[in-house]
Amino acid sequence: MIKEGKAYCDDTPVEKLRKERDEGIDSVNRNKTIEENLKIFQEMCEGKVETWCVRGKGENCNMTNKNKCMRDPVFYRVNIKTEHHRTGKKYKAYPTYDFACPVVDSMEGVTHCLRTNEYADRIEMYKWVIKATGMKEVNIYEYSRLNFVNTCLSKRKLQWFVDTKRVESWEDPRFPTLRGIIRRGVQIETLIEFMLEQGPSKNTNLQEWDKLWAINKKYIDPKAGRYTAISKEKISTLELTNFPHELTAHMIPIHPQKLQLGNRVQFRYNHLYLEFEDASGLKVDEKITLMKWGNALITSITPSGDGLALKATLMEEDKDFKNTKKINWLPKCEHLAEVEFVEYDHLINAKKIEEDMDFLTVLNENSRFVTQAFADPNIKNLQASGLVQFERRGYFIVDKVHRVDGDVGKRKMEMVYIPDGKSKTMSNLGTKVDVGLIAKGKTVGKEEEKKEDDSKKEDENKEKVEKKKKTPRPPKPVSDKKEDEKEKIVEAHAHKEPLAETDAPPG
Repeated sequence: MIKEGKAYCDDTPVEKLRKERDEGIDSVNRNKTIEENLKIFQEMCEGKVETWCVRGKGENCNMTNKNKCMRDPVFYRVNIKTEHHRTGKKYKAYPTYDFACPVVDSMEGVTHCLRTNEYADRIEMYKWVIKATGMKEVNIYEYSRLNFVNTCLSKRKLQWFVDTKRVESWEDPRFPTLRGIIRRGVQIETLIEFMLEQGPSKNTNLQEWDKLWAINKKYIDPKAGRYTAISKEKISTLELTNFPHELTAHMIPIHPQKLQLGNRVQFRYNHLYLEFEDASGLKVDEKITLMKWGNALITSITPSGDGLALKATLMEEDKDFKNTKKINWLPKCEHLAEVEFVEYDHLINAKKIEEDMDFLTVLNENSRFVTQAFADPNIKNLQASGLVQFERRGYFIVDKVHRVDGDVGKRKMEMVYIPDGKSKTMSNLGTKVDVGLIAKGKTVGKEEEKKEDDSKKEDENKEKVEKKKKTPRPPKPVSDKKEDEKEKIVEAHAHKEPLAETDAPPG
């Protein structure tokens, strides 16, 4: 290109270069001879000069083009300070993105280049490079970029979160990277169906996450076995006074609708763990249903540490499960699995990400929540990426498995919560994020959201009261007819003696 006069070397400072392009002023180096340009380019490739770059020029590639992208674009730069992650310091000069894309596409035999329409103003440059290099033509098809609420999809910007340690890596479950959302529980089939539904539209849209999660639920539900887990926070106990003091085993289906998944062992015992949310809502003499077991009658409730200690009588003959509270439980025994529930909120508080946005102003500093819990012993055999549904709590994916300190044989499973696209959780069991807000593009945990709403309402009420005080009431309008009648009444009574108090009309 240099030999054909379609490129030249330039050392104009960056700020001046931008100003000249904006105002349509030619660089002082634009008319250097081919020999001078080739010599400087060689020095660039050898790393002998740092301030020079290579810029395109020619038909439609000049400072008079209305498309500013075509005003002598930069195609090559020197970079001797940053080591390449693969080739180290072997090369000293590199092509820019705008130059590399059309060249690589053509070299690799791409027939149709699919590009989001944010690059529309660069299509002219893409085609110019293909023509200037004499390479095979590539067809370009544009479609709109898919944007998600509260989500940054720019890799260049996502790098900031990684570099500043706001996330653990590019595979963080809060990231919209492929590995990130797969760690969050999204299935490959979900991505394919979702993309096909979007189609190659050219209309820009801001997509909420609920649709993706709703599709995903369709694929994970048949594979997710049903198990029980109990949070350790304010954990409560229930003693069945008429049940033997021994652990008994019973076989129940892993998935009530998918019997092909097989059965699991359910352990029963006279001492059980209950969720504090369930225990705190019970009363003495209330009949409850222990899920997948039977009914029981509460006989006493007393405080115990942060939680409650309950006693009950098992009612094995009672098969009336209507109008009873359904209670999750686990046997209070050493066989239980140790788990950590991890719930994620959005990384960014802003619904829409603007080009020049400062992430520090919209960063959600508190976007990861952990709950320690006991779980059904059967889940101990699950491997990483295994799917489960903890009853009345939701879907989870096994993310990591750790060894518990001080016990070689004991493991703790880190399980990531998978949203299902619904605006409400499955039950009242403790969750630290509001699934409805996450799906629709708002952040903050439930308590914070309630405080925020209450505070907002209070401020609005104060504002209304103050406004009412400051605004004088306008006089009530009186029609001309009523005004005339009023004057006649006043005139008629003007010559009369005032009424004595005893003669005053009632009221």
